[in-house]
Amino acid sequence: MNRSQHVRGMIALAAVALSLYVALTVPVHLGLDLRGGTQIVLETRPTADADADGEATDRTVEVLRGRVDALGVAEPSIARSGDDRIVVELPGLQDPRKASDVLGRTAQLTFHQVLGTATDVDEPLPERPHERVIADESGRRLRLGAASLTGGDVERAAVGFDQQGGAGWHVTVDFKGAGEKGWARLTGDAACHPAGEPGRRVAIVLDDKIVSSPQVSPSVACRSGISGGSTQITGTFDDSEAEELALLINGGALPVPVETVEQRTVGPTLGAQAITAGAWAATVGTALTALFIIAVYRLMGLLATVALACYGLISYAALAALGATLTLPGLAGFVLAIGMAVDANVLVFERAREEYASRTRPTPRSSLAAGFRSAFSAIADSNVTTLIAAGLLFFLASGPVRGFGVTLGIGVLASMLSALVITRVLADFAVTRPRLHRRPHLTGIAHTGTVRARLARTAPNLMRHPRRWLAASAAAFVLAASGVAVRGLDLGVEFTGGRLVEYATATPVDPDRARTALADAGFPRAVVQTSGESRLTIRTGHLTDTQAATVTDTVNGLTRQADKVRDEAIGPSLGKELRHGALIALLVALGAQLVYLAARFRWLLGTSAVAALAHDVVILIGVFAWLGKPVDGVFLAALLTVVGYSVNDSVVVFDRIRELGGRDRGKPFALIANQALLGTLPRTVNTGMGAAFILAALAVLGGDTLTDFALALLIGLVVGTYSSMFTATPLAIELHRRA
Repeated sequence: MNRSQHVRGMIALAAVALSLYVALTVPVHLGLDLRGGTQIVLETRPTADADADGEATDRTVEVLRGRVDALGVAEPSIARSGDDRIVVELPGLQDPRKASDVLGRTAQLTFHQVLGTATDVDEPLPERPHERVIADESGRRLRLGAASLTGGDVERAAVGFDQQGGAGWHVTVDFKGAGEKGWARLTGDAACHPAGEPGRRVAIVLDDKIVSSPQVSPSVACRSGISGGSTQITGTFDDSEAEELALLINGGALPVPVETVEQRTVGPTLGAQAITAGAWAATVGTALTALFIIAVYRLMGLLATVALACYGLISYAALAALGATLTLPGLAGFVLAIGMAVDANVLVFERAREEYASRTRPTPRSSLAAGFRSAFSAIADSNVTTLIAAGLLFFLASGPVRGFGVTLGIGVLASMLSALVITRVLADFAVTRPRLHRRPHLTGIAHTGTVRARLARTAPNLMRHPRRWLAASAAAFVLAASGVAVRGLDLGVEFTGGRLVEYATATPVDPDRARTALADAGFPRAVVQTSGESRLTIRTGHLTDTQAATVTDTVNGLTRQADKVRDEAIGPSLGKELRHGALIALLVALGAQLVYLAARFRWLLGTSAVAALAHDVVILIGVFAWLGKPVDGVFLAALLTVVGYSVNDSVVVFDRIRELGGRDRGKPFALIANQALLGTLPRTVNTGMGAAFILAALAVLGGDTLTDFALALLIGLVVGTYSSMFTATPLAIELHRRA
């Protein structure tokens, strides 16, 4: 074993061992749909400056969403209920009371000049109406001037620890815009007072309480102030208090105060049958994919299956270590990622087959090494484009879209580790066995394969008429877009809001029975939750009075008596700002991918890949519009998955075009594109089949919860495969002709 093989082996062993330790010792958080969680009902209160109306409540929801994200709770549900109530549901929370306290803090942050001390008054002096008297952290009452800066002038706050300086835990605050000059002016005025006097201090006030009143350093000159727009809030903080303060500053101030009016534990939104069906479908789909890969690639397929199991372990451990919350669609997507992670292995094995067929005296070992070397650029480019999208979704979006970016990034990195390190370690060890030298066909790479052999015999020229393919793609695009225009989109409750009805029942109601009864009554998308032994909550889309009466009659049929205790309109859990943030993040990600692909390939190839991606997105949305399927949070996750898959497919084809173009510079571009298409077609077929087995199992066996999710991904898989070959490639040919 050479040095590089030894290093790869050590990396693989360390990654698997560490992941196994994390998976066994760190519990994973389950979402509201699988386990339930804590429900906190907040009520907004009016102030002298603002009414607690629906608009103020909506703004409060967005601030609370930022606070919940900072609490480390993934996949929360936050929605307005009525005009002045907010229902917050948090899965897997360890300290619900702390969460309630943090969510309810007003977080009005202000910065003041200290005018002096007050020894005999408790209120601002009448002749100085803009002054305030507040006790500082040591109990001393300080006279404060009017607020010079507010939380709106703060760009970000971060927790730090100063072990050498003795300050301990502190919060660093960075100002933005006019806040930088305002901070310099405030500290410059304070610096004009002698050291030790109260006037040399600056008071930082949070919710009418001084959290810190630092003295301006003697090194700061009068009227000059502290430049750079940054300061530290110090005090007797421990780590959790410093993190809470930073959380509140970053989350911003609530538009109106809120009060916790109810807090309780709620059950899962999905029944045991749906969870069992999803687990069974995932198991069957994964097993079918593994059997398919082994049947196609024999020993290499078996080793790839082992590496994919390691991929699943590494991804799971990473999600557990980050405290991610797993929902049923999230788990289904996780299983799907295992099927799609086989793509890198398929790329390597297909290149190894090409190398074996082209050499005079081939060996499995040399062909495999050449396969890894040849496939590396395609694997790297396709994964980098996905990482760009994942990173931008994380930094620019929020809520579940941001969580998707984290999951996507982890999956990409784990996939590369699995294919380029673990699979290679196992394969290098296997191909050195003497028995395989005598029987190379057992490796699975010592023959061309069924698809490649057929293409070699027929040698079709698929790109003879590229405009015909483009016309077909344009027709599909127009047909899909017309579905959106004619039928419209059936937006789910997460986007449009709906109605929440709560009943106090005389006897406990089985939530599975309630879901079945409501589905039979015409409400298949109703979300049913229990609380305690006698509370049943039902969330649906907007209801007419007749439909609401039907819901009540259905519940009454399940128990002796059901009293309606709440009936309110609820707002969308995926708010306007979250939707806009997700759209901006997606558009920026597409632009960044275009720039990267243009730099790595050529501008015409990058443009073609992004155009094919837009084609796939519109068609998927259009098909759901024609079918009348809901466009909800689950569909959003499926759409983002399709985006990543579509780009990967196009990159693989374009990588081969680049390789062949560099080798045969005098050859017409259309012929090179056709040759590249034929060379990558076996990989496209085998990767698509691997993912299709899992998706088919989820669609058929996964129950109602996963059917639409799997359907969206199946459509995306077919459309993405088609567009990479017959949209992106013909478009590149046409652009090349016009260049």
